[in-house]
Amino acid sequence: MKSNEILIRDIQQCSVCIDSLPLGPNPIIQMSETSRILIAGQAPGKRVHETGLPFNDPSGERLREWLGVSKETFYNPDCFAIVPMGFCYPGTGKTGDLPPKPICAATWRALVLASLPNVELTLVIGQYAMAYHLPSSRKTLTEVVSHWQDYWPDVLPLPHPSPRNNRWLKRNPWFKDTVIPRLRQRVTEVLTHN
Repeated sequence: MKSNEILIRDIQQCSVCIDSLPLGPNPIIQMSETSRILIAGQAPGKRVHETGLPFNDPSGERLREWLGVSKETFYNPDCFAIVPMGFCYPGTGKTGDLPPKPICAATWRALVLASLPNVELTLVIGQYAMAYHLPSSRKTLTEVVSHWQDYWPDVLPLPHPSPRNNRWLKRNPWFKDTVIPRLRQRVTEVLTHN
């Protein structure tokens, strides 16, 4: 068994935060040693927890549209590693899903990133992933995303594709007009590069 497969198995058996998960542990991860694009997300939602398939919700539909890829390509671990900051559904709070459990990243993140040697593009989605992958003096998600060229072409910060972010997307039309076309072009380059 490859080391990547062993790591996935170990993650899927993880129960480090079992007492704080409302639906119990169900770690959701997709990756392969040959993954070309890393999606560093937040944590699975309830629907994803129930189906076991990452981004199997309206957020995933929008994300695939942003990327310009089919479901088949998106769910191919040789193309995409989908590695949230928290592997399990954290529950719901007053304004939406709770943040990912910090113990998850502390336990697994460095091991996972080390097991992905072929990643050419990292998509950093949402504030919790940005805090880990792009620590900087910029305070807001909008500040980080608006400075996307500082990280380009290896890393791209993105707002969460959730329908809850429709207001943000309407207030920031530059994102759709400028960033999405460059993202699609870069995804095509990475996935067709031999």
